[in-house]
Amino acid sequence: MLLSANSVADVLRQVVEATAAAVAGADWASVTVLGSDGRFSTAARTGKTAAELDRIQYRDGEGPCVEAARADSPSYVASADLAAETRWPRFTAAARALGCRAAFSTELPAVPGSDRVAGSLTVYSRRPDSLAETDRRIALLLATHASLALANTHLRKTAELRRAEFRRAVDTRDVIGQAKGILMNREGFTADEAFDLLRRTSQDLNVKLVEVARTLTDRHGELEQG
Repeated sequence: MLLSANSVADVLRQVVEATAAAVAGADWASVTVLGSDGRFSTAARTGKTAAELDRIQYRDGEGPCVEAARADSPSYVASADLAAETRWPRFTAAARALGCRAAFSTELPAVPGSDRVAGSLTVYSRRPDSLAETDRRIALLLATHASLALANTHLRKTAELRRAEFRRAVDTRDVIGQAKGILMNREGFTADEAFDLLRRTSQDLNVKLVEVARTLTDRHGELEQG
């Protein structure tokens, strides 16, 4: 099912649903992603309670999902009983009020050949001591699927950005080349002289070189009329 998903959102939705179904003690599950701006967000979750538990951790900057998602933190963070937990006082108080008594988070593993996508897969339970070592292994497997989906999305976006930058570079080179050709034909300049005139005009007018060149190519007919 995960391999046949049509989008990263579909993959992540299926990951959290599979986690809630496969982990015996799970009542809710979510995927947390750390953006390039340093902000956490919930990319997928089962139920509003999971979203609220995540939100509390993002707000206070403490809790298993944010701790596991950070690059310099342990890859696995767990609390068997939040009533006895001392690491995250604000989160544990809020979590218990929502009926959550145990939780664990596993980081989204790094994908070979790509930058690590910072994030975590979190399982929440209403019952203390309900999450076993087997559950941790299941979650790690599913977190790997989530990480692959996010990494593939990142690679596609990076490739699209590079293609767009390449197209802009080609367009810029072509426009400047056309402007140089007009000056060489009209004024008898060499290629270096034509480029130097464009460059100096760009500096004098405080306008990008490519915009000077584009204006010349678009309006050179007015020069002929003049």
